[in-house]
Amino acid sequence: MKILIADKFPDKQIDEIKKMKVVLDYAPKLKSEELPEAAKEADILIVRSTEVHADCIEKSSKLSLIIRAGAGVNNIDMKAASERGIYVANCPGKNSIAVAELAMGLILSLDRSIPDNVMDLRAGKWNKGKYSKADGIFGKTLGVIGVGQIGKEVIKRAIPFGLKVIAWSRSLTPESSAELGATFCPSVKELIPQCDILSVHLALKPETRGLISKELIAAMKPGTLFINTARAEIVDEEAIIEAVKAGRIRAGLDVIKNEPEAKEGEFTGAIGKVPAIYTTHHIGASTEQAQDAVASETVRILKNYISQGIVDNWVNRCKKTKAMWQLVVRHYDKPGVLANVLNELKSDGINIEEVENVIFEGEKTACCTIRLDSKPSDRAIAQIGSRTSEVINATLIDLGE
Repeated sequence: MKILIADKFPDKQIDEIKKMKVVLDYAPKLKSEELPEAAKEADILIVRSTEVHADCIEKSSKLSLIIRAGAGVNNIDMKAASERGIYVANCPGKNSIAVAELAMGLILSLDRSIPDNVMDLRAGKWNKGKYSKADGIFGKTLGVIGVGQIGKEVIKRAIPFGLKVIAWSRSLTPESSAELGATFCPSVKELIPQCDILSVHLALKPETRGLISKELIAAMKPGTLFINTARAEIVDEEAIIEAVKAGRIRAGLDVIKNEPEAKEGEFTGAIGKVPAIYTTHHIGASTEQAQDAVASETVRILKNYISQGIVDNWVNRCKKTKAMWQLVVRHYDKPGVLANVLNELKSDGINIEEVENVIFEGEKTACCTIRLDSKPSDRAIAQIGSRTSEVINATLIDLGE
């Protein structure tokens, strides 16, 4: 089995992978346009930030698993992977603390103008009068938009700083919010005008794309500190720039639109020249601690897949199939039994959506659960049940009831 790692990966975990007796191709400087050629013979592809486009997936005839060594999977063409029957897995929650730490760092940097302090001093300017006018964050209200693992870690760190926290998330309830020490808010629209600081921690999904709209940005309090360490596409970036230039808000961004894919090089984007926007290099998850945790999780996923065929953290599994009927067949554990059952379903024009076969202790009998897209005919069920030397019992269940 050949594994291609197309991003930087810690030496310790590289050594662990080598012990699995696989063919390892470690190419940490690969660019997305080079990936189709490099991955065409790979069985498993591991990436961090390198983009995996449809052409790479389509040209990789052996590829069966892509692991994103990180939380999100927006750098992978999920549609192409699913259409080719390729598993996509990720490592959620392993870099949450690192991202939360950066969010807090951006809040403090904006309040105390830390980067400007440093740049002026390096330029030979002493301006204590200007930089002594910070407000301080104690007693202010922080709005956390998205309370997954990262949002929770931000709340844990904000409260000891004396911040009052208001939170919104699709799955959040008043009870779960209270357990975190935050006040529940039923909508983003209601949350935003109440806050002095806003921090976004949402996954990029169709329903979150553009969620922080121009209208919501206009509703922010004057002087709001806006933090985005999630995904650039969640926010109307042009509206943020406009609001910052107008002096209404300040922003700390770790994610920006059209950011360079390369690890180093020239950056000419206008957003980097706006004084009241502190932009970092999409480094939220990039601490040694976080990368070690993510790499260890990646190795765990690899081991389970190679040794057992199990895909942990499988993200492109269909959440709900078209299955409306379930056929449960208790049968004798011997060759050809399931082949005959499936053949009857095939002759009836039935498509199998899901199937699981488990063996009873003693290995004499088994039970196969088959989920179907439509109801088999009485003839097919009767035919399956008539094979008494193979089938103990066949029961059809209507999943719509």
